[in-house]
Amino acid sequence: MSLSVARRTALAAQGFTDPRPAGEPTRRHLNRALGRTKLLQLDSVNVAMRAHYAPLLARLGPYDPALVDDAAWTDTARRPRLLVECWAHEASLIPVEDWPLLMSGAKRRGWWRGYERLVDESTGLVEDVLAVVKELGPVGAGTIERELTGGERRTPGSWWERSDVKKVCEWLFGIGELTTGTRRGFERCYDLTERVLPAAVRARRVEPAEAARALVARSAEALGVGTETDLRDYYRLGPEITRAAIGELVDDGTLEPVRVQGWRPQAYRHVAATTPRTVTGRALLCPFDPLIWERARTERLFGFRYRIEIYVPAARREYGYYVFPFLLDGRLVGRVDLKADRTASVLRVPGAFAEADVDRGHVAAELAAQLRETADWLELDDVVVGEAGDLATELAGEVSARPR
Repeated sequence: MSLSVARRTALAAQGFTDPRPAGEPTRRHLNRALGRTKLLQLDSVNVAMRAHYAPLLARLGPYDPALVDDAAWTDTARRPRLLVECWAHEASLIPVEDWPLLMSGAKRRGWWRGYERLVDESTGLVEDVLAVVKELGPVGAGTIERELTGGERRTPGSWWERSDVKKVCEWLFGIGELTTGTRRGFERCYDLTERVLPAAVRARRVEPAEAARALVARSAEALGVGTETDLRDYYRLGPEITRAAIGELVDDGTLEPVRVQGWRPQAYRHVAATTPRTVTGRALLCPFDPLIWERARTERLFGFRYRIEIYVPAARREYGYYVFPFLLDGRLVGRVDLKADRTASVLRVPGAFAEADVDRGHVAAELAAQLRETADWLELDDVVVGEAGDLATELAGEVSARPR
């Protein structure tokens, strides 16, 4: 398989060749996009937009974020929730029906397991936390802390340290006893899983090996073609259980071993993957978009070296604080540092950079149009381009030529 074929296969698998909705995107369009990506990663950074909203903007175009909010945090008899939070790639929104797979033990040992000693040593703390959530939920960790570390006690027992309460909440979330009932702003409000998920979902028990096969198959569908490392990274599975699952999926015909030009490791193509002749269209990709979140794979597929520089001191950043790669007609052709300045009602672009061997004028024109669309979606009045980067001057000119 040539690298060009692998790249087009990956883009199709991620939904970048699906037609955008002709009108206002609906829950049907949301389901289609989620059928491609399988999950939406959550992250607390909100410099430009929340991470779980951005991949859908890249695939659907402008849409109402309430589509995601209602699917994840609203449950009615007429429209039950579609998504639930749990640890998948990282903290993620996943389809409700996939929750038993992530609770099966197929994943690598979660970091919250480090709190097991605290749980064992703090007799009654788990019961106290669950009692508060049962009475007050959905409820934030801060309120749970206040209930158990000060004020009038609602449950018997000793006084607890605030940090211990928060750790136990994370442990209970990690093992599936608690989940997110709703969010207020971006605060996770815990509720008992039994009040959030259908009984049939909670009752389903899946053996780790079976779950690993299902999750690796989902990874392969989402990636189109990928190495063993790519396949296990999508849901953060362990290496041994992933290799066993790949072997079984190859045997049953779900995966086809392939060699990709320029890739050293063995790759695997999902049997249902498609390869379009061309890929057209444009999108800004947030740092947590599943097309690019595995940086080594991004470099293998696109020849595009990408690192998030949030934790790099400002003076040492190469491209900026919160940088979005720009996808244009199947290539990553540049990147922009973005910040939504809501006080001034502008989308700021402190830096803009082009890749080598691109038509810079064409890239600047398409990027300017995409930035205008993004600013409108964010309900910001203007786009302001800074001076950093080798594309900044051309981009500023194109933005000025496209007033709102």
